Amino acid sequence: MKASLLFLLACTAVLAVGARADAPAEPKELVQKVQELAQKATAMAKDAFSRVRESEAAQQARQWLSDNAELAKQRLLWLKEQLAELWKKTPAA
Repeated sequence: MKASLLFLLACTAVLAVGARADAPAEPKELVQKVQELAQKATAMAKDAFSRVRESEAAQQARQWLSDNAELAKQRLLWLKEQLAELWKKTPAA
């Protein structure tokens, strides 16, 4: 996670330098260009954080499923037995 943040900051610095090189001598245009690039960098960072959170959530869900799969099988077997007993007790119509 730290490496990706450092990479993102480095990209932002490169974009800022690029904006300075592309912008004319007008400071307002330079500021606007840097703001646009900062917004793009922020959007990229939010997207990266979102992916990491989604990945962590998916990983936790997979772990929970694998931990509880046997318990779910046992409960389904118990439920099947209960339904079979109930079915036997039900009078035929």
